[in-house]
Amino acid sequence: MSAPTDFELLEAWRGDDESAGRELFARYFDSVFRFFRNKVDDAAEDLTQQTFMGLVQSKDRFRGDASFRTYVFMIARKRLYSHLRKRDRRGNAVEFGSMSVADLGIVSPSRAVAVRQEQQLLLSALRRLPIDMQLALELFYWEELTVTEISAVLETPVGTVKSRLQRARSRLDGVIAELSESEDLLRSTMDNFEMWAKDLQARLVPPPKA
Repeated sequence: MSAPTDFELLEAWRGDDESAGRELFARYFDSVFRFFRNKVDDAAEDLTQQTFMGLVQSKDRFRGDASFRTYVFMIARKRLYSHLRKRDRRGNAVEFGSMSVADLGIVSPSRAVAVRQEQQLLLSALRRLPIDMQLALELFYWEELTVTEISAVLETPVGTVKSRLQRARSRLDGVIAELSESEDLLRSTMDNFEMWAKDLQARLVPPPKA
């Protein structure tokens, strides 16, 4: 007997099947928690819970025209944007295409997550990108979403996402160079970029509870 699909689990959970909800949570917790961790570390757990509750509350909105995984990240993105708008105390509109989480004064989790200087440098640099760019890069490198899937999550045309990813990577390289404390650190980070990014994929998720 094959395992139930994500959508079948969601339908069962909406019908008060708690075991289905736990299974769906287990499948997606790491990805959703990681999505929030390098943006709003202190609220990551709460926003993860909100995202899963949003799956239940928006039961009539998922029409199957996107993958279930993409749908999860769409809800997560909307929760993140709502949280950042409420959190910004200056009273100004948050411009996700030009403002970074560092601009908003949100504390970085890099010291708690990253053990190597290269990892700390990469996390810090990502947080200095405009939020829309940070989202696109992290979804691409950490969640391995396709350009089409990222387009659905950001509700942005595919062509725009392609150019955004190119500009984001170029800008990230520049920020890494600005933040690097030495030529050796810069070279190690840039030469092994994908290795450090992949290693952080696991480190941004909390260890299993005993």
